[in-house]
Amino acid sequence: MKLPNSYFSLLQRLILILILIIIPKALAQYQFLHSRCGNSTITPNSTYQSNVNTILKSFSSINLITYGYYNFSAGTGPNKVQAIALCRGDVPPGACRLCVQSSASALPQVCPFQKQAFGYSDNCIIFYSNNTIFHTLRVLPRWALWNTRDVSNIPVYNVTLSKLMSGLLKNASSGDSQLKFATGKTNLTSNQTLYGMIQCTPDISKSQCVECVHNISGLIPKYFITSNFTAAGARVITPSCNYRYEIYSFTGNVSDVTTPPPPPPQLSAPTGSERSNASVKAGKSKTTRTIAAIAIPIAIVGAIFLTAVTCLLFKRKRKHSMSKFNKEDIETLQSLQYTLAALKAATDDFSENNKLGEGGFGIVYKGKLPDGQAVAVKRLSKNATQGDVQFKNEILILAKLQHRNLVRLLGFCLEDEEMLLVYEYVVNTSLDHFVFDPVQRASMQWETRYNIITGISRGLLYLHEDSRLRIIHRDLKAGNVLLDVDYNPKIADFGMARLFNIDQTEALASKIVGTYGYMPPEYVLHGHVSVKSDVFSFGVLVLEIVSGQKISCFQIGENPENLLTFAWKNWIDGKAWNLVDPTLRGASSTEILRCIHIGLLCVQHNSADRPTMSSVGLMLSSESVSLQVPSQPAFFTRSNTPVNAPSHENTSDQSTNRSPVTYSINEVTMTQVHSR
Repeated sequence: MKLPNSYFSLLQRLILILILIIIPKALAQYQFLHSRCGNSTITPNSTYQSNVNTILKSFSSINLITYGYYNFSAGTGPNKVQAIALCRGDVPPGACRLCVQSSASALPQVCPFQKQAFGYSDNCIIFYSNNTIFHTLRVLPRWALWNTRDVSNIPVYNVTLSKLMSGLLKNASSGDSQLKFATGKTNLTSNQTLYGMIQCTPDISKSQCVECVHNISGLIPKYFITSNFTAAGARVITPSCNYRYEIYSFTGNVSDVTTPPPPPPQLSAPTGSERSNASVKAGKSKTTRTIAAIAIPIAIVGAIFLTAVTCLLFKRKRKHSMSKFNKEDIETLQSLQYTLAALKAATDDFSENNKLGEGGFGIVYKGKLPDGQAVAVKRLSKNATQGDVQFKNEILILAKLQHRNLVRLLGFCLEDEEMLLVYEYVVNTSLDHFVFDPVQRASMQWETRYNIITGISRGLLYLHEDSRLRIIHRDLKAGNVLLDVDYNPKIADFGMARLFNIDQTEALASKIVGTYGYMPPEYVLHGHVSVKSDVFSFGVLVLEIVSGQKISCFQIGENPENLLTFAWKNWIDGKAWNLVDPTLRGASSTEILRCIHIGLLCVQHNSADRPTMSSVGLMLSSESVSLQVPSQPAFFTRSNTPVNAPSHENTSDQSTNRSPVTYSINEVTMTQVHSR
């Protein structure tokens, strides 16, 4: 029996809705929290690069990571590559596979031409190198991250922590080749619990596991426990072992350390000489294991099935390009359609010579329409995660918005397998090409920078309050601000924007999207989205424009710094001018210092303390408006480079002796983290 088209249309919508609910929640767990690229580079299209691609492909296609650990090698001699992937011991096999596959896809994006790369997410790590890593103790590269919340009774805390982690090390190191993982908890006070976790890769010996943990745990008292400050939590992540403790639960399964868990079940090893082991959960009840064993595979298989069916239906319906939109949308967008042939002709068939730039969702080309109008054509990647959603989101938002400080959408094309967006051509590309470039920023005087700041604020005010929609951009950064011929700013890239009802002020995001450093703590930790999310991003952007340096790699002198921390410490010390780009010496100090003040107000930890964009507009336009005293900014760290801590990492060092530490500048201030 042939089903009517309306049936397929309804089925397609239902499946898309399910996927939009299920998949983003799953993928959000696998985004890199941190990554570290090696110092040695490789030649594109070389034998070594080919071997790296082979390894990453094996990770991406693997369907059997039964015990949470996988290793693989490719090539011989100087072109040999070895790689490992390790999931946290309490992560189910299905979630482990997804994490490893996602990490394998992301790693070449963050480390495109390095011989060594290390990526870390909440659920797994992935590491490849030109050096031997199998059955070898590796404590470099590594991250040391800490919770900036202080503890009150330091002596009691230190004794309790030492006892807890010693017990966990004994349990973890005694594990066999399938499991070297231990979690536990103990009472810190009558109403507070301390949680810990230790994990080693299952291929190293008991003595190597102990040595690895002793090596990294030795960093804890040296850097995170001082005479006047003790971090309430810390973690160190290396290729061979992980060490973490917190005053909140951070794993899926935690057993009391005073009651040793029963021995792990006897599990048969997976076939294949390159596959080893590790994972599953100590102390988990039979009921919980049964539910997880049934629910996780069903969810994963269901998501894969839904994806496959959707792709099949999508291919059937693709020729009807407007089927992606409802009737009201079609009426709005009908006049904005371009043909694929017209855009190919405009861009010389997407010639490399016309390439303007490339982002996470596609490549942008310069084009010229038959009437002579210059345009920018974004060609969305066919393999981009949620590319369809981004495409529709950007069209429906920009088609209904008109403001001088927003990039103007001219049209789109949805034909064959292509998804194309057509924008006005903005001559001076994006702000990051100017304000972060040592040569270009010298020519960008304060008056220009100030006009850019005020223009961005007007664009955000329009999105938040003055348009007929209430829109949260969610990815405001220098790379998403375009500059026209007169350096007027235009906010661009609305693929991640969130539509609100006009009377709605806050929502809970199902997936964390955006750029780390620009995202506020309530969004990173809990997924809370509001207009204050954009205000935070705006504050970071203001401090970047004033300093001429990026939030992700801010540096004063020889030592890396946290931009927000540096700005705050100098502001409260009355030395805010230390933040200012040296090329701005001689400019209006009053305006510059006022902008720093406004920037600090926008990046305060508590979202309720941040001003609205309408208030920001008044602060910028009138010096008579008094400014409140800001409180401590989000992601504040007391010191990125503790006393006596070396500032550089030697990723080629094979030694297991005391080694340098690399500190993250983006570790979240975890003062009110909810347990998972």
